[in-house]
Amino acid sequence: MTTHLDPARVPPPQGPREDPHRSLHSEAGARPGEHPGRSKNPLVKAAGLAWLEFEKPDLDRAGRFGTDFGFTVADRMPETLVLRGRQAAAACLVVRRGPRACFVGLAFQAAERGDLDQLARGTGGTVAAYQGGHAVLLRDPSGFPVRVVHGVPELPALPERAPLPLNFGTEQARANATQRPARRPAEIRRLGHVVLGTTRFRAALDWYLDTLGLIVSDFLYLDGQRDRGPAMAFIRCDLGSVPADHHTLAMGLQPHTGYLHSAYQLTDLDEVAASGEYLREQGYRHAWGLGRHIQGSQIFDYWRDPDRAMFEHYTDGDVFDATMEPGWAPLSVSGLSQWGPRATAEFTGTNDPRVVVAAIKALRDKGNEVDLRALRGLIKAMGS
Repeated sequence: MTTHLDPARVPPPQGPREDPHRSLHSEAGARPGEHPGRSKNPLVKAAGLAWLEFEKPDLDRAGRFGTDFGFTVADRMPETLVLRGRQAAAACLVVRRGPRACFVGLAFQAAERGDLDQLARGTGGTVAAYQGGHAVLLRDPSGFPVRVVHGVPELPALPERAPLPLNFGTEQARANATQRPARRPAEIRRLGHVVLGTTRFRAALDWYLDTLGLIVSDFLYLDGQRDRGPAMAFIRCDLGSVPADHHTLAMGLQPHTGYLHSAYQLTDLDEVAASGEYLREQGYRHAWGLGRHIQGSQIFDYWRDPDRAMFEHYTDGDVFDATMEPGWAPLSVSGLSQWGPRATAEFTGTNDPRVVVAAIKALRDKGNEVDLRALRGLIKAMGS
């Protein structure tokens, strides 16, 4: 169909319009003088998130949840459980027996063996042999142990199912065949990201940028308090021209420091939904979903393990190369998703009475970034 325009109604040419946000992925970019979202001279540039480490008192129970959630058991020893995805990579989770359930720390992959020496010189650390390779053990300003590894052998790839063929518009990829995805455990492909809360957000943010060369994809600020800088950051690895996940690490200012959740990639939307039905049938606690995030665009579904640690299934996330600058947006619950149910109290943690105790303790501690103004902003964000 051809549309004919009345020349009298066509506005005169204005010349090329300059995008005020420099064609950003976000509605707004940084203002002059705001945090640039990257370090001018980082010690190294980490190549990726390697694995996460937890302690659990009951490894059998942790293993049951792990396989129901979609991990494959890579190794099981009396005091250690190793869970992996289907792709060739290091294990996703290392779970050691401990007196209480807790997140222990995270490990990043170094691009080169020499990066470990550079980190050791720059931080006062030591390079040591580790699981067939080498590692430097650091500690970020929040207190989390951060292991940077190189040369640790990858686990070989496991068979993966192909994405389901879908009939979209006039393209019919499936004919004379029905679509009946089974309700069964997911097949996790890989570890995607981890999200941490901290009372020392700005110090931790700068540490990851300066030490590991991570770069910010999106900043969130407290509504009406942009002058105090960002309160949350979605941070990716800087792989130059190679696109990387929108965020490998996300951190937010919180009245307590701790693990919030970690996320694992599945093949497609049907697997996210069908495996979620399986988890529901097994009696696991649903936290939030299905929906599509705004920062990162992932289709998501969140679940709690028996110790109430939160884990996310996701698919179809954004990937950015190093040319993408940070976006800026106000922090709000409604701004966490483009579609799907409103974020639940189970997800935000506002139904946890320990949050009030943590807030009181944080206000008493003058060495962190939590003050009454920040606390009011966080409360407002959780209700908006």
